[in-house]
Amino acid sequence: MILLAAGIINRILGFIPRIALPRIIGAEGVGIYQLGYPFFLVLVTLITGGIPLAVAKLVSEAETENKPQNSRFVLRVSLMLTVGLGILFMALSLWLAPWVTRSILTDSRVYYTFVSMSPMLVIVAVSSVYRGYFQGKQNMIPSAASSIMETFARIVCTLWFSYLLLPKGIAFAAAGAMLGVMAGEFVGLLALLWQFRRDQSRTARIEKGARHEAASRGLFPRLMGITVPVTAGKLVGSFSYLFESIITAQSLAIAGIVTSVATAQYGALQGMIIPVLLLPGALTSSLAVSLVPSLSEAAARKDRLTIHKRLNQTIRLALVTGAPFSVIMYVLAEPLCQLLYNNTDISGMLRMLAPFALFLYVQAPLQATLQALDRPGRALFNTLVGAIIKLSLIWYLSSQPEYGIYGAIIAIIINSIIVTFLHGYSVSRMLAYRFKLLDMLKLLCAMLIMAAVTTYAFRHLPFHQSSWIQFFAALFIGTAGFLIVVFSAKLVSRRDMKRMPLIGKWFASSPEPKNPAA
Repeated sequence: MILLAAGIINRILGFIPRIALPRIIGAEGVGIYQLGYPFFLVLVTLITGGIPLAVAKLVSEAETENKPQNSRFVLRVSLMLTVGLGILFMALSLWLAPWVTRSILTDSRVYYTFVSMSPMLVIVAVSSVYRGYFQGKQNMIPSAASSIMETFARIVCTLWFSYLLLPKGIAFAAAGAMLGVMAGEFVGLLALLWQFRRDQSRTARIEKGARHEAASRGLFPRLMGITVPVTAGKLVGSFSYLFESIITAQSLAIAGIVTSVATAQYGALQGMIIPVLLLPGALTSSLAVSLVPSLSEAAARKDRLTIHKRLNQTIRLALVTGAPFSVIMYVLAEPLCQLLYNNTDISGMLRMLAPFALFLYVQAPLQATLQALDRPGRALFNTLVGAIIKLSLIWYLSSQPEYGIYGAIIAIIINSIIVTFLHGYSVSRMLAYRFKLLDMLKLLCAMLIMAAVTTYAFRHLPFHQSSWIQFFAALFIGTAGFLIVVFSAKLVSRRDMKRMPLIGKWFASSPEPKNPAA
């Protein structure tokens, strides 16, 4: 819940630059910014990769076994590894920037953005290790606090820097936006370091000498044993995103779309539509992060009952919270894009993606389950299969003029379905786990009812003179209808609500009959 609260705040605040940046530098400027970003993700994955997950898992085990010296050993080794790699790749990216932007990317204006992002590699590398350390100790407050501070700084600096550099041209304005992101990451790192100093001052002095060496022996091979396959899995996703940006641009060029229009279309998809689609990811990513140490501890105790229970809770939460967003993005796509971006031309992209968003929301917890239970290789294989299919479809469909950018959207949809089903199949086989199909049918009925209620409310409420009042009134009525169906169908029970922080006490007064199947 701590990570969720921070995630929701960050997602909401994050929409300030998402909404304001296209108005400052335009869709074409956003496209230049987005074309450079996949390279950054690939380099970050090469540097950090599975290290945060490995640190969280090993620190969690060390704390369970009451061996704080092991936690500190893992932290030190991880920092040495990531800082060294960060400096190496920063130097390489600065050196190769002219060649990459001239020969690989379709728009040479990306050069300034590419150079601006390079110093951020070291900052992100150090931050990721400290986040993994705190998550392994199941202390989510430092990660949440640093991410909120990072978001505030990023919003101010991104808009300010891009506005200051706009007179020099769109390419410099996009680079200014990337510099703003770097400033935010630096503020987040400072917050983590301050939290670590506080935590260190409360911790007893670590044992030294031979006893320390004996305790930490074997940890480094385990650290690398977790890191390497998880990094490989993440590299598949990062390289997929990188190749997706390159292949999409090349395919649109083959389809006869000029470079500036193709850049603007890609910027609209990746910089405007996908962030809206992933808004509920604030919950699913929080669930995935907190699931790793929880399942690791249960697996160490060989407690399969707890693993099944946590998995049921996570999937149900991801579906129930993601479903109303999916309905809203489908039914109210046009007014939503008008309110956010003052652009209804891109609403067709959002409407097409929205029904399949639930696959993305469930995918993160399923992948976290495979990684927590020492099956990162299976997650890697599933992701690789989906990536190959997606890139092949983008190349085939987007190069045809009748599809264009919608060919990339079809490929993204098919990828999300295939990878989610493969992850689900792997988890089911490994744990003898059965997904509750009845709950999914109930959820589908709730979504259909919400869609009908929201559509009727938007068309017939007497607020047409004010589009935003009409939008929010329809949203409120549709969400209320969804919640009524969800509680009536017992997808969410009073017992679930009692466990919620802050609001749980409101449901504690009236006891609910026990339901063994809940």
